[in-house]
Amino acid sequence: MNESTNIHPIFDRLLQRKDREKRLQQNSKVLWLTGLSGSGKSTIAEALERKMYNEGFFAQVLDGDNIRSGINNNLGFTIEDRQENIRRIAEVAKLYLNSGIITLNSFISPTIEIRNFARQIIGKKDFIEIYINTPLEVCETRDVKGLYKKARKGEIKGFTGIDSPYEAPQNPDLEIKTVDMTVEESVEAIFKYIEPIIKL
Repeated sequence: MNESTNIHPIFDRLLQRKDREKRLQQNSKVLWLTGLSGSGKSTIAEALERKMYNEGFFAQVLDGDNIRSGINNNLGFTIEDRQENIRRIAEVAKLYLNSGIITLNSFISPTIEIRNFARQIIGKKDFIEIYINTPLEVCETRDVKGLYKKARKGEIKGFTGIDSPYEAPQNPDLEIKTVDMTVEESVEAIFKYIEPIIKL
C-alpha cells in the first residue's frame, strides 16, 4: 500500500506566505552563501543577520556546523550525504520562506548540481546565490578549526578543496571577494544588493 495516499496536507487552510510577509513587513527570500571552508560564510552570515535586524528585517541564520550537530547529525561527507544534507536544509529553508522569514544559509554546498538541487526545492525566484569567493590558500591560512591541516595529513577524507572538489558558481547573483573586503564591507555589499528585494 502506498502510504502517501494517507497524507492530507492542510497548507491551503493555513495562513499564507503573503499574510506573514505583511505582518513582518518584508519579502521573504533564501540567501544561499556558498564557498570553501574558512571563506568567511558563517562570519558574514552572523554579521548580516545582526545588520538586517538593526534595519528592521527578521532573518534567521542556518549554518552548516549547527545543522550537522542537530537535524543532520546522522550524515557523513560523501557526495550522497552532502546532497541529503542540502535537501533537508533546503526543505527547512522553504518552511522559513513560507513563514515570511529571510534565511541566511551558510553551507559549502560544493557542487553546482547540489546548489541547483537546493534552488529547485526552494524555487528559483526566491533563491539568491551568494558566492563567498576566497582562494584556497587564504582559507588554509585562516584554518581556525585546523581542518585543512588534518586534511593535508590525510586524517580527514573527502575534504572540500583538498581531496573533494569545489565547483564555483558560474553565474551567482552576487560575488563577494573577501581578500579585498573586510567583513563589514562584505555585509554592506550584500545588504545593499538585497535591501530592494526584501523591502515590502
